[in-house]
Amino acid sequence: MTGIKEVSVIGLGYIGLPTAAILAANGIRVHGVDVNERNVVAVNNGEVPFVEPELGDFVARGVQAGMLSASLENKAADAYILAVPTPFNDDYSADLSYIEAAADGIAPLLTGDELVILESTSPPGTTEHLARHLAASRPDLDMDQLLVAHCPERVLPGYVMKELVTNDRIVGGMTPKAAELAKKLYETFCKAEILATDAITAEMSKLVENSYRDVNIAFANELSTISDKLGINVWELIELANHHPRVNILQPGPGVGGHCIAVDPWFIVAAAPDEAQLIRQARVTNDAKPHWVITKTELLMSKADNPVVALLGLAFKKNIDDLRESPALQIALALAKKNPSTRFVISEPNVEVLPATFAAMENVELADPADAIEQAGTVVLLVDHDEYADVQPGQLEGKQVIDTRGQWRFCDQGTIEEHEVMENIHA
Repeated sequence: MTGIKEVSVIGLGYIGLPTAAILAANGIRVHGVDVNERNVVAVNNGEVPFVEPELGDFVARGVQAGMLSASLENKAADAYILAVPTPFNDDYSADLSYIEAAADGIAPLLTGDELVILESTSPPGTTEHLARHLAASRPDLDMDQLLVAHCPERVLPGYVMKELVTNDRIVGGMTPKAAELAKKLYETFCKAEILATDAITAEMSKLVENSYRDVNIAFANELSTISDKLGINVWELIELANHHPRVNILQPGPGVGGHCIAVDPWFIVAAAPDEAQLIRQARVTNDAKPHWVITKTELLMSKADNPVVALLGLAFKKNIDDLRESPALQIALALAKKNPSTRFVISEPNVEVLPATFAAMENVELADPADAIEQAGTVVLLVDHDEYADVQPGQLEGKQVIDTRGQWRFCDQGTIEEHEVMENIHA
């Protein structure tokens, strides 16, 4: 294969659609494939079915130029990029069924010399598993000619279109030829360094990056619970400690969410359970944080004169609508279920309706931030969306307040304490 002119992207979610759009913007004809008809219709209308700044312009231009289209059916291409979910099972092993289904979808179209790239974050050995699965589906092909690679994404939701271009990438091939061709494809849009390695090392690199973040967030979250017990302002504590030239403590939060940091460390634990002790404990610490927030909230609810509770934010991080593995969503659901006689007013500026998981709950409603705060006796800030940055001390006066993100001057037992708002880098 001398050059790639057409690419099929399987999975038009938070990673697949931006990848498809950026390829289309750089002269590659892209066929997007998704099992969700809503996503397919949106893309073909030049629209984005979720919140991601700047992506809408790329999609609209790609569709208008005839370089990007979407369908429910797979189409033949020079290269295939698989960007499908890899959730974990109850035992924290990876569920590879989505990857296998995507492979089954493209297998009948293969002629034997295509490039197949797995972008989905995966446990060590998954790319090899994909290659074996394709070989089993197409025993008539010489699979030595098929080029299979792993190219993990490295982008931050809310900044995806910028970071696709500016972040270094790792490409890991089952063969050096696969890695080289994958590198050339990503060079069509990525202006940063593209580092080639083998597939299993590329898989592990993504898991290590996110586990590093998870361990450091766990340290911050543990500091927050310790500080609460000792009566210390954790936000001031971290700010002071970070004045040391070799200290950079992250900000605590209500837990860790998203499909990456909350999931990927478990893949390492599953691969090496006896050795991954620190990584496992970080997951345990971060998974426990939502329960700590729930306990604190219920304590303040019992002290409030007004029984209504405002919960601000459901997404797993600020300024997006992504609810995957969101600790804020977990907290809101648990509080509403445990306290059926309490009215909960939820604000999430990036969604128009509450998730279906709230459908049977009569004690929950959606409101804008100001209304939610005004109605409530207890206010819990779960996500530091920009819409909450302008909340004034007077709006919180007389209310019980938990600020899990350090975004405001916040209330502590009826008093407003001075606090410098710091950028929350808890992803």
